[in-house]
Amino acid sequence: MTDTTRVALVTGASRGLGAAIATTLAEDGFAVAINFARDKDSADALRERIAAAGGRAEVFRADVTDEAEVDRLHDAVVEEFGRIDVLVLNATGPQPLLGLAELSWRDMLDQLEFFVKSPLLLAQRVIGGMRERRWGRIVHVGSEVVELGVPDSSAYVAAKGAQLGLTRSWARELGGDGITVNLVAPGWIPTDRHHDSTDQDKADYAAGVPLGHQGTAEDVAGAVAYLASERAGYVTGQRIAVNGGNTLT
Repeated sequence: MTDTTRVALVTGASRGLGAAIATTLAEDGFAVAINFARDKDSADALRERIAAAGGRAEVFRADVTDEAEVDRLHDAVVEEFGRIDVLVLNATGPQPLLGLAELSWRDMLDQLEFFVKSPLLLAQRVIGGMRERRWGRIVHVGSEVVELGVPDSSAYVAAKGAQLGLTRSWARELGGDGITVNLVAPGWIPTDRHHDSTDQDKADYAAGVPLGHQGTAEDVAGAVAYLASERAGYVTGQRIAVNGGNTLT
């Protein structure tokens, strides 16, 4: 790692979209901090794959909804790599299907913990260094559900909508400091989280997508990597849909 190597922290990076994002950023020359909460084996395996391909990555366990653990995560990454230039807010939790009649405020808070509290805690810790260097990238991983209004998912949809609001407000607030803030909104991208989904479920979704098929985790990672790069220096406050045109209006 050289003094000019950018450092990216990817939350929830042990599997699925997070692992693809971490891999793509490493391929693009970033040193990557792989955050995980529970699956250490997968995080370690990802680190080994990145290293075998000539990249640099290290593994950091933390519950990113917990303030003290976020503090420790930030300090550990900075101690290891020297700084954090890119923050990718990808961590998520369970997303139970709950209709309005059975939805509790606790259910709502559970989603807000991941998509509002966690981004708040993490962004507050990284912006000091980004401001000093006058360069930074914050990339939220959102969802197309905000546009689709998926039924029985209003807590998740509301929290993802709030995440988009954070993106836009922070973009205006931080732009003068050389920090961009954007959001990538995937469609339904099959990962190990969707192991219960049937082939028919996937076919039904793909039938409504203008491109006629579902995307891959690498499609999402490519969009995140672009926003993390020098090429996206004049892009901020934007929502980029990666869903084959599923939310065209």
